[in-house]
Amino acid sequence: MTDTDAPEAKRVTGYCEPWSLRAGEPIRLMASSHQPGPAQVDITQIVCGDPTRYGPGFDERPVSAAGTWSVELDEQPLTPGSYGVASLDGLPGGGRVALQAWVMPTLPDRTARIATLTARPAEAPQASASIDILRLELDGGRAVAVSSAAGPQARVVIDEVPLTRNRWYLIAAELDLEAATLSAVLVTPRSDSPGRDAVEGDRLSDRSASDLSSGWATHADHGVRAATTLGSTAPAAGFAPDELWLAAGRGGERFDGRIARPVLQCGETTARWDLSTDMTGRTVPASEGAAGPLVLHQLPTRGITGPAWDGSAHRWSDNPAHYDAVHFHHDDQYDAGWETTVEASLPADLPSGIYAFRLRGDAGDDRVPFFVRPAAGARTADVALLMPTATYMAYANHRMLVDGADFMSTRTKLRPEHAYVRDHPELGLSHYEKHPDRSGVMFSSRRRPVLNLRPGADGWNFTPDTDINAFLEHLEVGHDIVTDEDLHADGVAAIAPYRVLVTGSHPEYWSTDMLDALADWQRNGGRLMYLGGNGFYWRVAFSDAWPGAIELRRAEDGVRNWQTGPGESYHAWGGEYGGLWRRQGRAPNEICGIGFAAQGFEKATYFVRDPGADSSRAAWILDGVPAERIGTSGLGGGAAGQEVDRYDVRLGSPGHAVVLASATTFGPDMLRTKEEFEGSVHFPTPDPMVRADMVFYETPNGGAVFSVGSISWFGALARDGYDNDIARITANVVRRFADPEPFPTPAA
Repeated sequence: MTDTDAPEAKRVTGYCEPWSLRAGEPIRLMASSHQPGPAQVDITQIVCGDPTRYGPGFDERPVSAAGTWSVELDEQPLTPGSYGVASLDGLPGGGRVALQAWVMPTLPDRTARIATLTARPAEAPQASASIDILRLELDGGRAVAVSSAAGPQARVVIDEVPLTRNRWYLIAAELDLEAATLSAVLVTPRSDSPGRDAVEGDRLSDRSASDLSSGWATHADHGVRAATTLGSTAPAAGFAPDELWLAAGRGGERFDGRIARPVLQCGETTARWDLSTDMTGRTVPASEGAAGPLVLHQLPTRGITGPAWDGSAHRWSDNPAHYDAVHFHHDDQYDAGWETTVEASLPADLPSGIYAFRLRGDAGDDRVPFFVRPAAGARTADVALLMPTATYMAYANHRMLVDGADFMSTRTKLRPEHAYVRDHPELGLSHYEKHPDRSGVMFSSRRRPVLNLRPGADGWNFTPDTDINAFLEHLEVGHDIVTDEDLHADGVAAIAPYRVLVTGSHPEYWSTDMLDALADWQRNGGRLMYLGGNGFYWRVAFSDAWPGAIELRRAEDGVRNWQTGPGESYHAWGGEYGGLWRRQGRAPNEICGIGFAAQGFEKATYFVRDPGADSSRAAWILDGVPAERIGTSGLGGGAAGQEVDRYDVRLGSPGHAVVLASATTFGPDMLRTKEEFEGSVHFPTPDPMVRADMVFYETPNGGAVFSVGSISWFGALARDGYDNDIARITANVVRRFADPEPFPTPAA
């Protein structure tokens, strides 16, 4: 595999579960091919996944002891779209049913299914097929009620005027078999905008959302009403309710928007679901009635405002009744749900490292990476490389090369992996996109094919991190692999065995548990090597109920492709305030001495040695590096670039840190990050705040930190077969940090 290989259209892909495991543990591969046929599967170790001239060369090593498999690949479908389903077996049957819910359409012009009530004839056998006896739909923006309970389909358009995007409506429909009628009502409460209210006509009510929810809208005297008659073939004994589907139909129909306060009435029995309960879970128990829980699929968005929200609460836990809604999207994709292609148990003596399932067949090839820690109880190395899997999830299947971004232009020439993402939107989105309804993607998952997590697929994140892995392999100091998910799940125990922790090139996304564990490890004498830029930047959350996914709220500030809506800055998972760690009082400077300062992608540049570096207590880091300019070549032209971090005592950088070198000669596109600005201001060129700083400082119990302040550092490591200044500096630090001799605490 080289960077000159002619790309071919990709037809084979897959994913594995889990991403990270210990030697001796089981792992599953789920694979699919658009051209069915035979394939060979084996496991390889990925020492370096970078095929470009800036790395040491693609280095893949087959692991015969892990097994080989001959398989038949078929096409496995991806079915996106979030929804909820509740079993209704506990509810009585009869001849009258009514369904009511609050609905906020966010793509009202798209034909959609808001809700589906299925049932069986009450006297039919339990195994008989159910039918859709009541549906709520959007058709051309109009709210429609439909029933197939009595022969020919009965359909009523509640209001000919289309619903307004991003506005709450109460929709109710009642099916009465005895009266042979299907009736429905549509009403919306007064908003804060007289102008918007002016176009709502008769469906506008002066009553609040809470008042409107207090009874059945079909029995009230407000809103727009419509009714139609049914056919004459309804079963005499009525129907036994089967299931309630929210935001979906059984034929794959989906809905974009929010649903709140669903209520179902079967005869005299009422069932309702409070969608503010168990925010982190996958099920919402019925708050009234004998119905089953509402089971959520494909990870819809929760912790968002409902119809009663009035701005008086901004944290959902303070007033859950204002956050009793779920936002569904037709493109949500949490779990592909594919059948297992290969299930393997890794050898117990398999060395820790980066590995991949390698698929090869007539339809093409694929490599599905995963990460192996030492077996439980096995001896560990002194050095560990922390693979930033939370960041990999945040960028999973990003479309920035296809759609562009404020800080990145589109590309016309794409590698096969990105072309596949372009051609297959059903893969789902990353945290860097918006849904088609323009709401931000707050949840991202690894339980689907992640095409940019492939060797050589992307010059961002995973492939550069394999360059760092290859460098550590070159040093022969011995190192293990640990991932973000391990750090979140196991806490400090995940990294406690290691004296040295090396980061990837871009460890941007961190949960509270991850950051707490890293800080505790540092207090116990750990030595951190931060070999990247824009790290420790965004707070994310995990949920045990939705394994393999993260939640992100892009609140308040920061470089971002979207913003959270009003009142929605707190995570559904755990209730923490989202956004930048800097806004939480935990700027990156406090953990690694530097923090995100600027980004620009046109060129990279060099560091300039600080005048006091050679006389400082950190002079040993520059041993064998006599030149004033450091890192004068590499990816983009130097070791400093893409996204860079700055030393700043105001933001928590330790005052005793030594600044060894700085980079300032960037191109005009390297701009200060937006959180640095307090308004629209003119700033000087060159900007003194746009700087990459290389720093060292000591931490408690003999520990230390070395940070390079640049994503582009990785691209300068392998020049001239590792015979260069960047490699020498990095090697100096790795070897000294691995030495058990404590670093003395500097004088105050």
